[in-house]
Amino acid sequence: MAFQVSIQPSQHSFQAGSDETILEAALRHGLSLPYGCRDGVCGSCRGKVLSGQIEHGKAQRDVLGDAERADGFALFCCAMARSDLRIESREVRSLDDIPVKTLPARVQKLTLAAPDVMIVELKLPASERLQFLAGQYIEILLTQGRRRAFSLANAPHQDALLQLHIRHVPGGRFTDHVFTTMKERDIVRLRGPHGSFFLRTESSKPMLLVAGGTGFAPIKAIVEQAIAEDNERSMHVYWGGPGRADLYLLPLAETWPSEHRQLRFMPVLSQPLASDHWTGRTGLVHLAAMADHPDLSGYQAYVCGSPAMVAAARHDFVTRCHLPADEFFADSFDFAADTLAAIDTLTHSDTKVGQYE
Repeated sequence: MAFQVSIQPSQHSFQAGSDETILEAALRHGLSLPYGCRDGVCGSCRGKVLSGQIEHGKAQRDVLGDAERADGFALFCCAMARSDLRIESREVRSLDDIPVKTLPARVQKLTLAAPDVMIVELKLPASERLQFLAGQYIEILLTQGRRRAFSLANAPHQDALLQLHIRHVPGGRFTDHVFTTMKERDIVRLRGPHGSFFLRTESSKPMLLVAGGTGFAPIKAIVEQAIAEDNERSMHVYWGGPGRADLYLLPLAETWPSEHRQLRFMPVLSQPLASDHWTGRTGLVHLAAMADHPDLSGYQAYVCGSPAMVAAARHDFVTRCHLPADEFFADSFDFAADTLAAIDTLTHSDTKVGQYE
């Protein structure tokens, strides 16, 4: 049985099954209520039931006492609906709403997606969850104060595992480890979330999303978050790389338009090999996007890839296609500190030093 849950003051609503928590149902519908542990321990998900009946589940009484329960308060990571509900809770919609945490994580799965791309899935302790906005990144903490930054490739509602797309750079201290000695069940330490590259849900403008190589990771997260929210905004996704192997999750991206009418997807190769047997678009990925969208005056653009690609896209989208400068959001993958100056003027840009090391 499913119940209707409405959130105040946002007036968003969603369906919650009788066998799932209110938080699980909200996240499943792309609505980000605050939470920390998802186990009834930290109290971050505390909110008020304004009308309707719930079952408190495994909420611990030293976190939510009898007096609070009598006053209508609940831990939404534990509470389950037993009727239609009106609840009072803030929603996570900005960077200020999310705490940055330092956590251990276990390497749950390693998948070689391409000869030089590893998909790493990390599992947090049972008592912890990392809340983040689609498009943000985490840092892997190494010895001697070193750290490496990687975008989260999963949407926030899919937080049981954190997914990273890591490209191998020969000689890179961390990526050499990932591709040669890292194994499942290894423990790493991470800190996050970080970054101002995330889906702006308050806008109704169509979105142009452009990825180069493993820049696909945060674009994937943004698309999957929009899908979970039943967002009806048009999304035009372009993914580029030198050869076919660089589009390492191409079958996944190709399913999006067939399953979601608001989505369009275009793969682009800049240097296809004869063995690729490529008959699709060729050239620079941002130029392909511009050819299809010569007027971006009514769009938002989300761009993720190398500093050169991000800088070229910003310049060309704004000056040639009339994109408003404040509607350009970028995440630049970098691995050398001396390249920061090349992109420090980008609007709404994140730069992740060490992304490819």
